[in-house]
Amino acid sequence: MELRQVEHFLAVARHGSFTAAAREVHIVQSALSASVRKLETELGAPLFERTTRRVLLTEAGRALLPVARRLVADAVAARGEVAAVAGLTRGRVSIGTIQALTVVDLPRELGVFQARHPGVRIHVRDGAAPVLAAAVADGELDLAYLAADGPVPAELTTFTRWRQRLVLVTHPGHRLARRARVPLAEVDDEPFVDFSGSGMQAMIHRRFADAGLRHNPVCEATNLPLLLELVVAGLGVTIVPEAIAERAGLPFARLTGADFTRTLFLAGRGREPVNPAARALLAHLTASA
Repeated sequence: MELRQVEHFLAVARHGSFTAAAREVHIVQSALSASVRKLETELGAPLFERTTRRVLLTEAGRALLPVARRLVADAVAARGEVAAVAGLTRGRVSIGTIQALTVVDLPRELGVFQARHPGVRIHVRDGAAPVLAAAVADGELDLAYLAADGPVPAELTTFTRWRQRLVLVTHPGHRLARRARVPLAEVDDEPFVDFSGSGMQAMIHRRFADAGLRHNPVCEATNLPLLLELVVAGLGVTIVPEAIAERAGLPFARLTGADFTRTLFLAGRGREPVNPAARALLAHLTASA
């Protein structure tokens, strides 16, 4: 079983498509399919169920998935150790981030790091905090900026922490637009625009339920710019980090009657990343925190 075959298997598993996976790994689809078929032959079992609409993992594929992730993570770490000897003239580091990261200018920090280590390839992924946390724990990501409405996951190591306040955002003509503070009870059954699949969405649902209030989502968005555009269009109110509301220039108010703060943190798998490029990036990010 070759590492390249394992990487091709993981790419197909991520995308559910041979076409998209081939684009990611920069080879033609026929070569990728041949690589996966060879791996299936060597392992003696089909790894994917190929349908006309999507490629799905078989039971054997699901069993291989965590092992494959560890193999690739170990290979990245091994390459990184060699790169460390060469003074980080080459290497690879992967970092995840939630969309609502406001405490760090991550693009700027990664640009500074890249200028210092031009031979290090930086892979960045955004997504929901639970998905990113699982990717760190599984070895897919070296580091990730995450958010938690409660305890930090025990399987992760936290390197830095901040508190983030969430606020109510409305369009300029809304009845609450001129208020600086709004009791949560006043938003009972108010038409709401949800940030779909996010930790914020789950937190908001909990706060409304705990207060015995009705959360009334009328539409959802999967990215913050669209979320705010829907609010501007008058579809409903929303709750986002205060810094995002300030940058958008929209009316916002602090909510009373419930705690709308959460913890943001930079996390990894252990006390120190095995991958030297990740160690260097961690040192850079914590020095500027």
